[in-house]
Amino acid sequence: MIYCVEDDQAIRDLMIYALNSAGFEARGFCCGRDFFCALEEEKPSLVMLDIMLPDEDGIEILKRLKGRAGLEEIPVIMATAKGTEYDKVLGLDLGADDYLAKPFGMMEMVSRVKAVLRRSAPKQGTCVIKIGMLKINTREHRVYAGEKEVKLTLKEYELLHIFMCNPGRVFTREQLLQKVWGMDYMGESRTVDVHIGTLRSKLNICGDYIETVRGVGYRMEAEL
Repeated sequence: MIYCVEDDQAIRDLMIYALNSAGFEARGFCCGRDFFCALEEEKPSLVMLDIMLPDEDGIEILKRLKGRAGLEEIPVIMATAKGTEYDKVLGLDLGADDYLAKPFGMMEMVSRVKAVLRRSAPKQGTCVIKIGMLKINTREHRVYAGEKEVKLTLKEYELLHIFMCNPGRVFTREQLLQKVWGMDYMGESRTVDVHIGTLRSKLNICGDYIETVRGVGYRMEAEL
């Protein structure tokens, strides 16, 4: 899945059509708010991100994306009508993988998308993190409790990934909010408790691996 964040509907529709014609699945969004809402449900393989957007610009969206656990590895191609060297360098310095100056041709866009996807493709073999009967395959974005695959939301997956990468380490609610929801999240720390509760429930017996540290936060048992 490729996400296209572009406020001009005509351009956005053309981009989606070109990507679909090239064999990719694609969804379009007119602003950062809709884009981040979609990220809650599905993680894309690549993001086409315009710099000039109505609510927050593409540079700010890129900063938020690269600052979140589980999302920072998503490849991003920046697009802008400005065409200035400063915008190009800034985007690339912040972690963008490529850059397209408007107006650009759809064939060029598809070619750049294919090139970035090739460069960002995972190496051969899998990356598996295992604790007790709990296992994450990070390359395939799959979670298993025993032999059963567990379906998690993006936020639940990010929380579990943080815990399993840091067994034994205690995380405060504030640390988890920053890592998973981002520094600009204005909600309450109760959000973490709710997501931990649903995560434990979905993991069934493996949910007990996530310990509550009273007055502090949560941790994953180091040895099982």
